Amino acid sequence: MVENKLPFVESASINRPPKFSGVNYQFWKDKMKIFIESIDHGIWNAIVNGPYVPMIVLNVVHVEKSFDEFTDVENKKVEYDCVANNIITSTVSQCSLVKEIWDILEVTHEGTTNVKRARKDALIHEYELFRMQQGETIADVHKRFTHIVNELIGLGNNLTRT
Repeated sequence: MVENKLPFVESASINRPPKFSGVNYQFWKDKMKIFIESIDHGIWNAIVNGPYVPMIVLNVVHVEKSFDEFTDVENKKVEYDCVANNIITSTVSQCSLVKEIWDILEVTHEGTTNVKRARKDALIHEYELFRMQQGETIADVHKRFTHIVNELIGLGNNLTRT
């Protein structure tokens, strides 16, 4: 049996979400976003913005509608959170809202804004000083360079010249 040396586990089907191995979160996050948006943009919206809660106005106060008062459109929007929850819950099961799950994954694997900034600065420094190391093969250099570039892109740096 050949051992998988990749830092991620890839699904063999376009019908199953990419599996998260605990490594290379940014790659998994990008693949997951593409997978979810390919099903329906509304599902991705539920992940990013939280669940849709149908409301009515009663005596100038917004009150949550009961399920039997939902319109078909409102019911569809509510279902987006359920579908997103179904897709993501295998990774983090302690949360009840898919937005909480997604936020926990982001902070756990990307860090807070300060951590991201520090990581980005360190990667830019590594990028600027990048040199082939003694005894390193061209394939190793390419792999190391690609890793730095992909991490920077994942952190929002597009590496354009200034």
